[in-house]
Amino acid sequence: MLISTMNDIPGYQVTQVLGEVFGLTVRSRNIGSQFGAGLKSLVGGELKGMTKNLVNSRYEVINRMAEDAAAKGADAVLAMRFDTSEMGGNWTEICAYGTAVKVAGLPAAEAGSWQGAAEAGWQAGQ
Repeated sequence: MLISTMNDIPGYQVTQVLGEVFGLTVRSRNIGSQFGAGLKSLVGGELKGMTKNLVNSRYEVINRMAEDAAAKGADAVLAMRFDTSEMGGNWTEICAYGTAVKVAGLPAAEAGSWQGAAEAGWQAGQ
């Protein structure tokens, strides 16, 4: 599964748009990590436990989004973004979302340049 934050993928043509897909998780912070983070904030520095949790959560929501896209028959997800929000003070919602699409590779001569792609009738975002 190709996942891109761009609206198109150089060398590929979007052949079908399948719709929005997303992956979501809601995480709560445990009392121990909140206490440790509070102490760390007094002296400054990275909150490594919370950073690790955020990285793991991002991978989790990307995988869930890719599963949603695969279930729709997608080859790729374009315009992928993350969104986060606080819920109830102790919960964090993390969402990855994008547009599921079917793509086809352009012939090598056309894929090498945007001009060749345009001559082949390819338009970004189709």
